[in-house]
Amino acid sequence: MWDDRQLPGTHTAYRRREFSPSFCLFALLVFTALACGGCQSSLPPLPNPPGPKTAVRLSPGDALKFSFAEETDLDQVQKIRRDGKVSLPLIGEVTAAGKRIIDFQREIISLYEPHLENSEVLVTLENGLATVIVSGFANRPGKLIFDRPTTIYQAIMEAGGVSDYGSLRNIHLTRIINGVQCTETINLRPNIHGEPTNPKYVQDGDVIYISRSLF
Repeated sequence: MWDDRQLPGTHTAYRRREFSPSFCLFALLVFTALACGGCQSSLPPLPNPPGPKTAVRLSPGDALKFSFAEETDLDQVQKIRRDGKVSLPLIGEVTAAGKRIIDFQREIISLYEPHLENSEVLVTLENGLATVIVSGFANRPGKLIFDRPTTIYQAIMEAGGVSDYGSLRNIHLTRIINGVQCTETINLRPNIHGEPTNPKYVQDGDVIYISRSLF
């Protein structure tokens, strides 16, 4: 008889425990933790990221100055076309985009060897601009044009910095590498707090997306 009397009460107690406020709060915390873990998971670094010891690679729109050792009448300034090439006297079209300037200079010297007694050519970067898009939770998102080298941090500050709803820990940098769109996650909180970090530099065509902060 005691079991019969207690069974309904016990069932009611279990039922109340399932929908109690403490249980709902626990479930909410678990869900938030899982959501944060998914949103803040870092993507692997991009291969060969530009840095202080990495030379800037040439891009379409860069203006190059060619200074010849003896044939000064061939001296000129050319802008790399959209197809990544420049057209030079005696040797024709040469692809410049994607190459380090020192490597491109060596290639030009080699190409001029059959045509000039002294094929020494100095190639210098007169103007190296990078067009970068800053989107997401920035104060002034949009397309920006920089003189290289410019860091990711500098680009975001140029866009007005991260808004009140943006996440400094979850910034996505997207870059096209060998025809493939690649993305990595960047944490800028150490920069804001004045901690020493290795700078990451923008390249032409980069897209910087500032994610929303969950807190």
